[in-house]
Amino acid sequence: MNRPRGGAAAWTPRVLPGIGRDLTPHQQLAIALRHLDDVGFCENLTGHITWQLPGEDNLLVNPWGLWWGETKASDILTITDNGEVVDGKWDVTPAFHIHTELHRARPDARVVVHNHPMYTTILAGLGVLPEIIHQNSAMFADELVFVNEYEGEVDSAELGASIARRMGDASVALLASHGVIVAAPTIEEATYKSVMFERMCEIHYRTMLTGRTPIPIAPEHLKPMKASLLERAAEVYWHGAARQLIAAEPDVLD
Repeated sequence: MNRPRGGAAAWTPRVLPGIGRDLTPHQQLAIALRHLDDVGFCENLTGHITWQLPGEDNLLVNPWGLWWGETKASDILTITDNGEVVDGKWDVTPAFHIHTELHRARPDARVVVHNHPMYTTILAGLGVLPEIIHQNSAMFADELVFVNEYEGEVDSAELGASIARRMGDASVALLASHGVIVAAPTIEEATYKSVMFERMCEIHYRTMLTGRTPIPIAPEHLKPMKASLLERAAEVYWHGAARQLIAAEPDVLD
């Protein structure tokens, strides 16, 4: 029998709940930071999210010194692709090179997320790319790469460019003994993929502990499931995350 194609081609909802209000890019980035912190993606002070808005060379980024969970819209910085702060009251660390060099190499990577979530970091230390054990991990089919060289703190354009080259056109790079980079065209997809990649790593790690071999998912089912997750679920996930974050922590919009 014919299998459904998945995604919008298979089904599109008539109406979505949405967020209920318009948000500025600064507010959206602050919401993404706090939400990822809430779900355990952030390791205290570490990590950045950069967002290169359409038609712009400069980047929005969270500042050094504030935890993701306390960042407000007014804390978001604007930096050049060389890391110079052109708007904002705080500073940014040299680790921005992880982001700027990837933005420079990948026009499709409008949003870049980097941090050291627990299960991701365990697999990064073991040198293990997570397997697609659960259907929701199908969104990462053919999109993962392991960067096996640990080169210390990424504090130069040269080291950032080295990671970007090794990442290639993947949307997720697991960095040996370090953490993860997630690249996406939108803040919605970047947030969703970041959450779901850590979930994928947790499922893989917990499966490893059983000592048993997971049931494989047939390749022909991965593409339609991937389409459904990215074309339908990413935006809806973002809407729900934003609604709940604003309700619980309204100061995020300040």
